Amino acid sequence: MTKTLPPPLFLKIDELKCQGHNRCYLICPELFDVDDFGMAKLLSNNPIPDNLMEKAQLAVQNCPEFAISITDSSS
Repeated sequence: MTKTLPPPLFLKIDELKCQGHNRCYLICPELFDVDDFGMAKLLSNNPIPDNLMEKAQLAVQNCPEFAISITDSSS
């Protein structure tokens, strides 16, 4: 039997929804940063590391504008 691995998961930020509350950065500075205008940005387009998945999910749940999502596509 071959064990199938789940697909890698990626973070997405909808820049039109982001209002710069920066909760994501406060929760998970390993994955998020803030630009010169105070808006959230991702540090990488790589898959979310397993050891940061819980913090990534917490950042998604705490975004008041619902600007962050987790998806199985990097684009």
